[in-house]
Amino acid sequence: METLWFCLVTVMITAYVVLDGFDLGAGIIHLGVARTDKERRLVLRSIGPVWDGNEVWLVAGGGTLYFAFPGLYASSFSGFYLPLMIVLWLLILRGISIEFRSHIESRVWHPFWDAVFAGASVLLAIFFGAALGNVIRGVPLDASGSFFLPLWTDFTTGPQPGILDWYTVMVGIAAYLTLTVHGALWIALKTEGDVERRARRMARIGWWGVLPLTILITIASFRIQPRLWESFATHPWGYVFPALAIAGLIGMKLFDGVARGLAAFLCSCLFIVGMLTSAAFGMYPFVLPSNSSADLGLTVYNTAAAPYGLRVGLLWFIPGIILAAGYFVYTYRNFAGKVKMEGEGY
Repeated sequence: METLWFCLVTVMITAYVVLDGFDLGAGIIHLGVARTDKERRLVLRSIGPVWDGNEVWLVAGGGTLYFAFPGLYASSFSGFYLPLMIVLWLLILRGISIEFRSHIESRVWHPFWDAVFAGASVLLAIFFGAALGNVIRGVPLDASGSFFLPLWTDFTTGPQPGILDWYTVMVGIAAYLTLTVHGALWIALKTEGDVERRARRMARIGWWGVLPLTILITIASFRIQPRLWESFATHPWGYVFPALAIAGLIGMKLFDGVARGLAAFLCSCLFIVGMLTSAAFGMYPFVLPSNSSADLGLTVYNTAAAPYGLRVGLLWFIPGIILAAGYFVYTYRNFAGKVKMEGEGY
């Protein structure tokens, strides 16, 4: 049962990164692909009906994490308190920048919220990537499962690292570039004209940054976290996950033409899915490893809720996730096609 819930949490977090990732990417490139107020409204319209719904997966993933693995939730939310507060503020700023932008007609008001939207999106992408880097690298857990990390120390991955070090910063930059490409492919898929052409160009340029960073991060991750070697050596079938990432990365380059915009975007989704599931597979059964002793690491077994609670929770989870999936299918089917500037909004 613990393994099942680990897989469910992984699915929800991956769904969040794929779905909210493209509107984070839209925010990152917002000031680059849109040169006029009309074009910026068009970019916002490309994510308008879905951006807040996409963030439901973050809430659902966090709630499921709290329910299924309360020990992990307690330890990580206390140890990562500062960056979590920063992420919360960035999510708030990003949301209000989208909703407040069109409330007042002013030469200052619109550019200010455009800058907030772009800046919050950039920082969220980097912080989410750094968070993944911290989980893979490990944290200085003590015997009680507690730890504290400052925002940075000496930028090394030693026994007392900071939240930001050379490895987590590299993962953060990789996440930033990945979501930039992801968002650019979405904007290219949903818009026309100059905005579409600029978005495609940005996706092509960004891809050449994602490629070397993917290679570097893979090498660094296997060097920093020995658990990855053990998992893939013990269960070779797990190589299917990095194979998905490789296929997605290649597909983004092959299908970057105008006629194959949907295929390129789906390949970007596949790349993200492959990278995150590779990390989850490599770390299992650890959910938060210790960087000093494997015996102190948090696993799906020593952080999980009682078996009875997990079983009852699954009975409620299944109909809930079916309803959520149905809502998302309905929303995206009705939002299909290119966005136009007719009508009100954004």
